[in-house]
Amino acid sequence: MQRGERRTGIEAPRSDLAAFFIGHARSSSFNFNGMKRAASRPKKQAGSARRLAKRATPARAEPNGRRQRPIELYYWPTPNGWKISIMLEECGLPYTVHPVDISRGEQFAESFLAISPNNRIPAIVDPDGPGGRPISVFESGAILQYLGRKTGKFYPRDERARVAVDEWLFWQMAGLGPMAGQAIHFRRYAPEPITYALARYIDETNRLFGVMNRRLADREFLAGRYSIADVACVGWVRLAERAGQELAQFPHLERWFETVRARPAVVRAFAIRIPAASKVDPRDPKVRAVLFGQRAR
Repeated sequence: MQRGERRTGIEAPRSDLAAFFIGHARSSSFNFNGMKRAASRPKKQAGSARRLAKRATPARAEPNGRRQRPIELYYWPTPNGWKISIMLEECGLPYTVHPVDISRGEQFAESFLAISPNNRIPAIVDPDGPGGRPISVFESGAILQYLGRKTGKFYPRDERARVAVDEWLFWQMAGLGPMAGQAIHFRRYAPEPITYALARYIDETNRLFGVMNRRLADREFLAGRYSIADVACVGWVRLAERAGQELAQFPHLERWFETVRARPAVVRAFAIRIPAASKVDPRDPKVRAVLFGQRAR
């Protein structure tokens, strides 16, 4: 069976997405492992994330018999990046991973800006978008909704059920992610302990974990059935210890987390390895300037 692939690099300016995909397909070849990799690279391409331990995903045939081209995923292994790799795996969509090394400023490349105006991962380019034309999507919540509508999976069409999913998706986007992210930042990356900031964000993350714990006391998943709301939250709960939380204090949440992370698609998504990511030193002043010192450009 023909399979999807994962390659590296930041490409695909929005101005000519269709031409990009045609040219990209023509310039690729199979290596002896049966994995497709780019045979040529643009001259101006950041060079940190060159190798990727990858696992192919099955290609899908559309109703008209035409093989669906891989979705391009611009990715770094963070809770927001995990959301989209999980969703693509859950939906069985073929996709190509393009690592964007945020510690080296690759997210500020003009070619990536054309796809993600906020200079943040994740972002996707779907060559088989609405009307059969390519489309780019940025912001993890928007991508989850787009993929849910595209596939009809994990995002119900029934309005009452969809409202429940949207409530918990936006709860994550506005609450769990930002608060847990700040708790992790001030616990692990601040140059010196700031008592007020530590208490503020650790306590708020604790409160939010409690909200999830109560919600999950009488249902298996956040919106009843497994959905993009669960996909959005699992990566942040995975980092509970880094955010100063003991998951054992939240038995319903812990049960939910063990259930979700055991799903085969989630296991596969978490197994994606970006070698450059494990080498990032957040104590390096240059890395800190890129990650934590940005202002308007």
